[in-house]
Amino acid sequence: PPVSQNNEQGSTLRDLLTTTAGKLRLGSTDAGIAFAPVYSTGTASGKSGRTMPNILDDIIASVVENKIPPNRAPKINVKSEIKDEPKDDRKCIQDDCSKLYSDIQYSWICDKHVLWLRDHKNNNNWKLFKECWKQGRPVLVSGMHKKMNFSLWKAESISLDFGNQQADILNCKDSIISNTNVKEFWDGFEDVSKRQKIKNGETALLKLKDWPSGEDFKAMMPARYEDLLKSLPLPEYCSPEGKLNLASHLPGFFVRPDLGPRLCSAYGVAATKDHDIGTTNLHIEVSDVVNILVYVGIAKGNGVLSKSGVLKKFEEEDLDDLLRKRLKDSSELPGALWHIYAGKDADKIREFLQKIAKEQGLEVLPEHDPIRDQSWYVNKKLRQRLLEEYGVKTCTVIQFLGDAIILPAGALHQV
Repeated sequence: PPVSQNNEQGSTLRDLLTTTAGKLRLGSTDAGIAFAPVYSTGTASGKSGRTMPNILDDIIASVVENKIPPNRAPKINVKSEIKDEPKDDRKCIQDDCSKLYSDIQYSWICDKHVLWLRDHKNNNNWKLFKECWKQGRPVLVSGMHKKMNFSLWKAESISLDFGNQQADILNCKDSIISNTNVKEFWDGFEDVSKRQKIKNGETALLKLKDWPSGEDFKAMMPARYEDLLKSLPLPEYCSPEGKLNLASHLPGFFVRPDLGPRLCSAYGVAATKDHDIGTTNLHIEVSDVVNILVYVGIAKGNGVLSKSGVLKKFEEEDLDDLLRKRLKDSSELPGALWHIYAGKDADKIREFLQKIAKEQGLEVLPEHDPIRDQSWYVNKKLRQRLLEEYGVKTCTVIQFLGDAIILPAGALHQV
């Protein structure tokens, strides 16, 4: 029967999802759902006809067709909205938001691909964020550290409180993971002479991967957990209780991804001989991610680049003019270099990395996915080839102390 005749119907989309989910029989062209399915038609391999119903389309169709009482006209005129909708959303936002959002401090960076919200305190930020987020674009919010208790996030503070804990430490150079006392990691965080050595006496580039994470984070570090939650940017979206954080409100029968929070800590590449490696290889997250840079250590010891040397390494990147200007601001402290790609380019990047692997004589197995396996850090030379051979441009972002980078699910990135 249609939903309007079903006693189990709910008054909200969530209720509809809940009452409908148990009725779905995937793998059948007759889904057995509680309302008439909407089938897509098309041509594949020269054949056309009904295909598996699109579950989301079914739900939307049911809501549209059956949830508006027949004696009451809908409040929204869909046709007029579609008619007035501009063809180029991006152009619309960039042309009109200076008038619509004159009370928000913002800029566009990375060839207008990334929105930079410069005032973290502005309660209207979410309005402009919403327009950008609809298009699946990354967003940068600066100044989050000003809302946080900075002393909680210092390396020596974390080492003092949790140095006796055991955790997995990743050697980013050769991807070897070892379980060790975290005090060893923190002792070398800002003192290169105390870092582990690998072959040829080279300093190891270590990463304390996702420690702690999720419920462990909340249980181990309650003060830091509370400090983080009260400081989240755009709490309507990012807070676990945010009304627009849909993942937090999904019904219990959904398998949720690990929504964190998790602490990611790594040594800087500047103290290593090889600057063509990263601390986080190219990968995709299955959920939207907000990453806040809460602390930047200043390494000391032999072989470490000076501050001007570090800035020079940043300046060698293909940077937006606004990012170059931030580098020259003595009040700003750069800590991480991000390369971000749109999800639509994933197949091209995957093909490119398999091509490079073959060129390097590596075995390319059909079941291996270079992005899923997180086996590549795409260096500057490869990023240039990716642009020239596949037309895929890299979005380069410098993350300064206190910057929150918000990425939509499916966006590829390396750090």
